[in-house]
Amino acid sequence: MTANHEFIAPTRRPGELGIHSIDHCHMVVPDLKIAHNFYDSFGLDVAEVGNGLALQTHGNAHTWIKIGEGSRKQFGYFSFGIFEEDFTSFGKHLQDCGVQRIDPPKGFDSMGYWFRDQDGNAIEVKIGPKTTPNAKSSFSEPSVPAGVRGAPYRSAAPRARPRRLSHVLLFTPDVLRAIDFYSRVLGLRLSDQSGDVIAFMHGIHGSDHHLVAFAKSDAPGHHHYSWDVGSVSEIGLGAMFMLEKGYSRGWGLGRHVLGSNFFHYVRDPWGSFCEYSADIDFVPASCDWPSGDHPAHDSLYVWGPNLPDDFIQNFEI
Repeated sequence: MTANHEFIAPTRRPGELGIHSIDHCHMVVPDLKIAHNFYDSFGLDVAEVGNGLALQTHGNAHTWIKIGEGSRKQFGYFSFGIFEEDFTSFGKHLQDCGVQRIDPPKGFDSMGYWFRDQDGNAIEVKIGPKTTPNAKSSFSEPSVPAGVRGAPYRSAAPRARPRRLSHVLLFTPDVLRAIDFYSRVLGLRLSDQSGDVIAFMHGIHGSDHHLVAFAKSDAPGHHHYSWDVGSVSEIGLGAMFMLEKGYSRGWGLGRHVLGSNFFHYVRDPWGSFCEYSADIDFVPASCDWPSGDHPAHDSLYVWGPNLPDDFIQNFEI
């Protein structure tokens, strides 16, 4: 009999308490029909659920974003997942941290813990499946041998289809305070930062370089959702399709420094963004990521077009 010595990466950091995934986010927008068109064009599966929308990825029944209708675009809440065996301990942890519990939003049936972060954003922590991967997501840039045409005809080019939600970036008036709250209360760890201007945080049980990021602004708000795809070509296909649909504002193609992912951002109808992202750094559960504090010129992108003047503008103010 031959022993199987294949290494299996741990799916959690033993003995440590912390959220393992973003289960979903909630936001409101002033027009659900416009939202449906934008996110469908982006390559997501958009379902009408009750009085709102649910955003899923192709072939995956998990809902990543819930969207309601309101007077203006506004971030609603985070729902984070934890392991079932951590639920009781997490409740005691919140109490020890002095976190005040709140009721779920009206009409929301939840068995989780609800509270607010340092900026007043609502947060739910509940038992749920680990939607964050346990290993780095696959990435490939197809090539063909000499004598064979490699590119598809444009008329036959496939749609970009994101595989999952990678991360969310929020605006905050105090980046350092956000780092403290999300590490102390939720168990996230700092991956990298640039002073008090921007910070990236990962999950301790294995996650992308950042699950949640924060950028400095005069008030809280939402900057972008990032969606994982499998190649630079797919980023380009998504960007081209969105351009054809009239969504011409954005930034890319480029490559980030912190996180290392290739990117293209498409501006939504309310001033925030959706990002096509490929090949982001991954932090395994067994890894102590060497976080750093980087100067501004080493914190945003290695290469790409010039940054739009209003790219880091909080339109929720």
